[in-house]
Amino acid sequence: MNFLKLIRYPNLLLLALMQLLFKYGFLDLQNITLAINDWQYGLLVLSTVLIAAAGYVINNILDQETDSSNKPQDVIVGKHISEAAAYNIYITLNCIGVTIGFYLANTIGKPNFSAIFIVIAATLYMYATTLKQMAVVGNIVVALLLAISVLIIGVFTLYPAITVANQPVMGSLFSVLLDYALYAFMINFLRELVKDIEDMNGDYNQGMRTLPILLGQRRTQIIILALSIIPIIVIAFYIKTNLLPARLYTTIAYSMIFILAPLFLFIVKIIGAKTTQDFHFLSRLLKWILLFGILSILVLNLNIKYNA
Repeated sequence: MNFLKLIRYPNLLLLALMQLLFKYGFLDLQNITLAINDWQYGLLVLSTVLIAAAGYVINNILDQETDSSNKPQDVIVGKHISEAAAYNIYITLNCIGVTIGFYLANTIGKPNFSAIFIVIAATLYMYATTLKQMAVVGNIVVALLLAISVLIIGVFTLYPAITVANQPVMGSLFSVLLDYALYAFMINFLRELVKDIEDMNGDYNQGMRTLPILLGQRRTQIIILALSIIPIIVIAFYIKTNLLPARLYTTIAYSMIFILAPLFLFIVKIIGAKTTQDFHFLSRLLKWILLFGILSILVLNLNIKYNA
Protein backbone atom coordinates (compact mmCIF):
# COMPACT_ATOMS: atom_id res chain seq x y z
CA MET A 1 0.00 0.00 0.00
CA ASN A 2 2.91 2.35 0.73
CA PHE A 3 4.18 1.81 -2.82
CA LEU A 4 0.77 2.76 -4.23
CA LYS A 5 0.76 5.92 -2.12
CA LEU A 6 4.30 6.70 -3.28
CA ILE A 7 3.24 6.68 -6.94
CA ARG A 8 -0.09 8.42 -6.17
CA TYR A 9 -2.15 5.71 -7.77
CA PRO A 10 -5.49 7.62 -7.92
CA ASN A 11 -3.91 10.15 -10.30
CA LEU A 12 -2.40 7.33 -12.37
CA LEU A 13 -5.78 5.58 -12.59
CA LEU A 14 -7.33 8.83 -13.82
CA LEU A 15 -4.58 9.17 -16.43
CA ALA A 16 -5.05 5.58 -17.63
CA LEU A 17 -8.85 5.96 -17.70
CA MET A 18 -8.51 9.11 -19.77
CA GLN A 19 -6.32 7.44 -22.37
CA LEU A 20 -8.50 4.32 -22.51
CA LEU A 21 -11.62 6.44 -22.99
CA PHE A 22 -10.12 8.22 -25.97
CA LYS A 23 -9.29 4.86 -27.55
CA TYR A 24 -12.43 2.83 -26.86
CA GLY A 25 -14.93 5.66 -26.43
CA PHE A 26 -13.76 7.74 -29.37
CA LEU A 27 -11.23 6.36 -31.87
CA ASP A 28 -12.64 2.81 -32.00
CA LEU A 29 -16.09 4.21 -32.77
CA GLN A 30 -14.78 5.82 -35.97
CA ASN A 31 -14.50 4.02 -39.29
CA ILE A 32 -10.70 4.25 -39.45
CA THR A 33 -7.62 2.06 -39.21
CA LEU A 34 -5.22 2.97 -36.42
CA ALA A 35 -1.45 2.65 -36.56
CA ILE A 36 -1.25 0.39 -33.48
CA ASN A 37 -3.41 -2.48 -32.26
CA ASP A 38 -5.08 -2.94 -28.88
CA TRP A 39 -2.21 -4.50 -26.97
CA GLN A 40 0.24 -1.96 -28.36
CA TYR A 41 -2.10 0.80 -27.24
CA GLY A 42 -2.11 -0.86 -23.83
CA LEU A 43 1.66 -0.54 -23.86
CA LEU A 44 1.33 3.16 -24.73
CA VAL A 45 -0.93 3.66 -21.71
CA LEU A 46 1.44 1.63 -19.52
CA SER A 47 4.46 3.64 -20.66
CA THR A 48 2.70 6.93 -19.93
CA VAL A 49 1.56 5.73 -16.52
CA LEU A 50 5.02 4.41 -15.56
CA ILE A 51 6.79 7.66 -16.50
CA ALA A 52 4.14 9.67 -14.64
CA ALA A 53 4.58 7.36 -11.62
CA ALA A 54 8.34 7.99 -11.74
CA GLY A 55 7.61 11.70 -11.72
CA TYR A 56 5.54 11.33 -8.55
CA VAL A 57 8.29 9.27 -6.92
CA ILE A 58 11.04 11.85 -7.55
CA ASN A 59 8.64 14.54 -6.38
CA ASN A 60 8.05 12.67 -3.12
CA ILE A 61 11.78 12.14 -2.64
CA LEU A 62 12.62 15.83 -3.02
CA ASP A 63 9.53 17.10 -1.19
CA GLN A 64 10.10 15.26 2.10
CA GLU A 65 10.48 18.45 4.17
CA THR A 66 7.70 20.32 2.40
CA ASP A 67 5.28 17.40 2.74
CA SER A 68 6.18 17.08 6.43
CA SER A 69 4.83 20.64 6.87
CA ASN A 70 1.88 20.51 4.46
CA LYS A 71 0.69 16.88 4.62
CA PRO A 72 2.57 14.90 7.28
CA GLN A 73 0.09 12.03 7.00
CA ASP A 74 1.08 11.55 3.34
CA VAL A 75 4.83 11.32 3.87
CA ILE A 76 6.12 7.99 2.53
CA VAL A 77 9.82 8.46 1.69
CA GLY A 78 12.02 8.25 4.75
CA LYS A 79 9.12 7.00 6.83
CA HIS A 80 7.78 3.83 5.15
CA ILE A 81 10.14 3.56 2.17
CA SER A 82 13.83 4.45 2.37
CA GLU A 83 15.20 7.20 0.13
CA ALA A 84 17.57 4.72 -1.53
CA ALA A 85 14.69 2.34 -2.32
CA ALA A 86 12.63 5.24 -3.66
CA TYR A 87 15.45 6.23 -6.02
CA ASN A 88 15.67 2.63 -7.26
CA ILE A 89 11.92 2.62 -7.90
CA TYR A 90 12.23 5.95 -9.75
CA ILE A 91 15.00 4.66 -12.03
CA THR A 92 13.20 1.36 -12.68
CA LEU A 93 9.88 2.99 -13.59
CA ASN A 94 11.56 5.44 -15.95
CA CYS A 95 13.68 2.77 -17.64
CA ILE A 96 10.69 0.51 -18.29
CA GLY A 97 8.50 3.39 -19.47
CA VAL A 98 11.11 4.80 -21.86
CA THR A 99 12.00 1.33 -23.17
CA ILE A 100 8.35 0.65 -24.00
CA GLY A 101 8.19 4.04 -25.71
CA PHE A 102 11.27 3.17 -27.76
CA TYR A 103 9.63 -0.11 -28.84
CA LEU A 104 6.39 1.62 -29.85
CA ALA A 105 8.21 4.33 -31.79
CA ASN A 106 10.02 1.67 -33.81
CA THR A 107 6.79 -0.30 -34.27
CA ILE A 108 5.16 2.60 -36.10
CA GLY A 109 8.32 3.27 -38.09
CA LYS A 110 9.04 6.57 -36.31
CA PRO A 111 12.08 5.82 -34.10
CA ASN A 112 12.61 9.53 -33.45
CA PHE A 113 9.29 9.57 -31.56
CA SER A 114 11.02 7.72 -28.72
CA ALA A 115 12.48 11.11 -27.79
CA ILE A 116 8.99 12.14 -26.61
CA PHE A 117 9.19 9.73 -23.68
CA ILE A 118 12.73 10.78 -22.80
CA VAL A 119 11.78 14.47 -22.88
CA ILE A 120 8.71 13.85 -20.67
CA ALA A 121 10.79 11.91 -18.11
CA ALA A 122 13.47 14.61 -18.13
CA THR A 123 10.89 17.39 -17.78
CA LEU A 124 9.32 15.68 -14.77
CA TYR A 125 12.76 15.49 -13.16
CA MET A 126 13.43 19.16 -13.91
CA TYR A 127 10.04 20.05 -12.48
CA ALA A 128 10.76 18.24 -9.22
CA THR A 129 14.25 19.70 -8.87
CA THR A 130 13.88 23.24 -10.21
CA LEU A 131 10.77 24.27 -12.13
CA LYS A 132 8.22 23.76 -9.34
CA GLN A 133 10.00 26.47 -7.32
CA MET A 134 9.39 29.02 -10.09
CA ALA A 135 6.13 30.93 -9.96
CA VAL A 136 3.68 29.91 -12.71
CA VAL A 137 6.36 28.10 -14.75
CA GLY A 138 6.00 24.89 -12.76
CA ASN A 139 2.20 25.10 -12.96
CA ILE A 140 2.33 25.49 -16.74
CA VAL A 141 4.73 22.55 -17.11
CA VAL A 142 2.47 20.16 -15.15
CA ALA A 143 -0.62 21.28 -17.07
CA LEU A 144 1.23 20.91 -20.39
CA LEU A 145 2.36 17.38 -19.54
CA LEU A 146 -1.25 16.32 -18.97
CA ALA A 147 -2.22 17.91 -22.29
CA ILE A 148 0.64 16.03 -23.99
CA SER A 149 -0.70 12.75 -22.56
CA VAL A 150 -3.81 13.42 -24.67
CA LEU A 151 -1.94 14.51 -27.80
CA ILE A 152 0.42 11.52 -27.65
CA ILE A 153 -2.61 9.34 -28.44
CA GLY A 154 -2.99 11.00 -31.82
CA VAL A 155 0.76 10.96 -32.43
CA PHE A 156 0.91 7.16 -32.08
CA THR A 157 -2.51 6.09 -33.42
CA LEU A 158 -3.47 8.64 -36.09
CA TYR A 159 -0.36 10.35 -37.47
CA PRO A 160 1.45 7.21 -38.75
CA ALA A 161 -1.75 6.00 -40.46
CA ILE A 162 -2.42 9.20 -42.43
CA THR A 163 -2.78 8.81 -46.20
CA VAL A 164 -3.83 11.23 -48.91
CA ALA A 165 -7.31 9.69 -48.90
CA ASN A 166 -7.96 9.82 -45.15
CA GLN A 167 -6.09 13.03 -44.31
CA PRO A 168 -9.26 15.16 -43.81
CA VAL A 169 -10.79 12.57 -41.47
CA MET A 170 -7.58 12.06 -39.52
CA GLY A 171 -7.10 15.82 -39.24
CA SER A 172 -10.62 16.19 -37.88
CA LEU A 173 -10.06 13.46 -35.28
CA PHE A 174 -6.75 14.96 -34.24
CA SER A 175 -8.41 18.35 -33.80
CA VAL A 176 -10.85 16.74 -31.33
CA LEU A 177 -7.91 15.43 -29.32
CA LEU A 178 -6.39 18.91 -29.48
CA ASP A 179 -9.62 20.40 -28.08
CA TYR A 180 -9.55 17.97 -25.15
CA ALA A 181 -5.85 18.60 -24.59
CA LEU A 182 -6.63 22.31 -24.32
CA TYR A 183 -9.42 21.53 -21.85
CA ALA A 184 -7.10 19.33 -19.76
CA PHE A 185 -4.48 22.09 -19.76
CA MET A 186 -6.89 24.80 -18.60
CA ILE A 187 -8.45 22.79 -15.78
CA ASN A 188 -5.18 21.32 -14.55
CA PHE A 189 -3.48 24.72 -14.62
CA LEU A 190 -6.23 26.08 -12.35
CA ARG A 191 -5.82 23.08 -10.06
CA GLU A 192 -2.07 23.58 -9.78
CA LEU A 193 -2.59 27.21 -8.74
CA VAL A 194 -5.16 26.15 -6.13
CA LYS A 195 -2.76 23.51 -4.78
CA ASP A 196 -0.08 26.22 -4.44
CA ILE A 197 -2.39 28.12 -2.10
CA GLU A 198 -3.24 24.91 -0.24
CA ASP A 199 0.47 24.17 0.28
CA MET A 200 1.48 27.79 0.82
CA ASN A 201 2.77 27.48 4.41
CA GLY A 202 5.03 24.50 3.78
CA ASP A 203 6.29 25.97 0.50
CA TYR A 204 7.14 29.26 2.23
CA ASN A 205 9.13 27.46 4.91
CA GLN A 206 11.15 25.72 2.19
CA GLY A 207 11.96 28.99 0.42
CA MET A 208 9.85 28.28 -2.67
CA ARG A 209 8.61 31.13 -4.87
CA THR A 210 5.11 30.11 -5.90
CA LEU A 211 2.51 32.65 -7.00
CA PRO A 212 0.65 32.95 -3.64
CA ILE A 213 3.99 33.42 -1.85
CA LEU A 214 5.01 36.22 -4.22
CA LEU A 215 1.65 37.96 -4.60
CA GLY A 216 -0.24 36.83 -1.51
CA GLN A 217 -3.19 34.47 -1.13
CA ARG A 218 -5.94 36.98 -1.92
CA ARG A 219 -4.36 38.30 -5.11
CA THR A 220 -3.74 34.75 -6.29
CA GLN A 221 -7.41 33.92 -5.66
CA ILE A 222 -8.42 36.88 -7.85
CA ILE A 223 -6.12 35.63 -10.62
CA ILE A 224 -7.58 32.12 -10.35
CA LEU A 225 -11.08 33.60 -10.42
CA ALA A 226 -10.28 35.51 -13.62
CA LEU A 227 -8.64 32.48 -15.25
CA SER A 228 -11.57 30.20 -14.34
CA ILE A 229 -13.84 32.30 -16.56
CA ILE A 230 -11.78 31.30 -19.63
CA PRO A 231 -12.80 27.60 -19.75
CA ILE A 232 -16.43 28.61 -19.23
CA ILE A 233 -16.27 30.93 -22.24
CA VAL A 234 -14.43 28.33 -24.35
CA ILE A 235 -16.92 25.56 -23.49
CA ALA A 236 -19.92 27.82 -24.08
CA PHE A 237 -18.48 28.84 -27.46
CA TYR A 238 -17.87 25.17 -28.35
CA ILE A 239 -21.46 24.30 -27.46
CA LYS A 240 -22.81 27.17 -29.56
CA THR A 241 -20.66 26.52 -32.64
CA ASN A 242 -20.45 22.71 -32.64
CA LEU A 243 -23.07 21.01 -30.50
CA LEU A 244 -26.12 23.21 -31.04
CA PRO A 245 -25.99 23.14 -34.87
CA ALA A 246 -25.69 19.33 -34.72
CA ARG A 247 -28.61 19.15 -32.24
CA LEU A 248 -26.58 17.09 -29.79
CA TYR A 249 -28.84 18.00 -26.89
CA THR A 250 -27.76 15.13 -24.64
CA THR A 251 -24.15 16.25 -24.82
CA ILE A 252 -25.20 19.86 -24.24
CA ALA A 253 -27.19 18.86 -21.13
CA TYR A 254 -24.27 16.75 -19.88
CA SER A 255 -21.83 19.62 -20.39
CA MET A 256 -24.05 22.10 -18.58
CA ILE A 257 -24.73 19.82 -15.59
CA PHE A 258 -21.37 18.11 -15.10
CA ILE A 259 -18.89 20.69 -16.41
CA LEU A 260 -20.28 24.23 -16.53
CA ALA A 261 -22.32 24.03 -13.30
CA PRO A 262 -19.32 22.74 -11.27
CA LEU A 263 -17.15 25.47 -12.82
CA PHE A 264 -19.64 28.10 -11.66
CA LEU A 265 -19.60 26.44 -8.22
CA PHE A 266 -15.81 26.71 -8.27
CA ILE A 267 -16.05 30.44 -9.02
CA VAL A 268 -18.45 30.96 -6.12
CA LYS A 269 -16.27 28.97 -3.72
CA ILE A 270 -12.91 30.48 -4.74
CA ILE A 271 -14.19 33.96 -3.83
CA GLY A 272 -14.80 33.05 -0.20
CA ALA A 273 -12.14 30.36 0.29
CA LYS A 274 -9.91 30.99 3.31
CA THR A 275 -8.79 27.76 4.98
CA THR A 276 -6.61 24.91 3.77
CA GLN A 277 -9.71 22.72 3.79
CA ASP A 278 -11.48 25.16 1.46
CA PHE A 279 -8.67 24.97 -1.08
CA HIS A 280 -8.43 21.18 -0.73
CA PHE A 281 -12.13 20.99 -1.61
CA LEU A 282 -11.57 23.23 -4.65
CA SER A 283 -8.65 21.09 -5.80
CA ARG A 284 -10.79 17.95 -5.61
CA LEU A 285 -13.66 19.74 -7.37
CA LEU A 286 -11.38 20.59 -10.28
CA LYS A 287 -10.24 16.98 -10.46
CA TRP A 288 -13.89 15.91 -10.82
CA ILE A 289 -14.47 18.60 -13.45
CA LEU A 290 -11.47 17.25 -15.35
CA LEU A 291 -12.82 13.69 -15.13
CA PHE A 292 -16.33 14.64 -16.25
CA GLY A 293 -14.86 16.64 -19.11
CA ILE A 294 -12.91 13.62 -20.34
CA LEU A 295 -15.98 11.39 -19.96
CA SER A 296 -17.85 13.75 -22.28
CA ILE A 297 -15.99 12.24 -25.25
CA LEU A 298 -17.95 9.02 -24.73
CA VAL A 299 -21.22 10.90 -24.23
CA LEU A 300 -20.55 12.91 -27.41
CA ASN A 301 -19.86 9.84 -29.54
CA LEU A 302 -22.88 7.93 -28.26
CA ASN A 303 -25.03 11.01 -28.82
CA ILE A 304 -23.77 11.28 -32.42
CA LYS A 305 -24.33 7.55 -33.00
CA TYR A 306 -27.91 7.45 -31.75
CA ASN A 307 -28.81 10.84 -33.21
CA ALA A 308 -27.81 9.71 -36.70
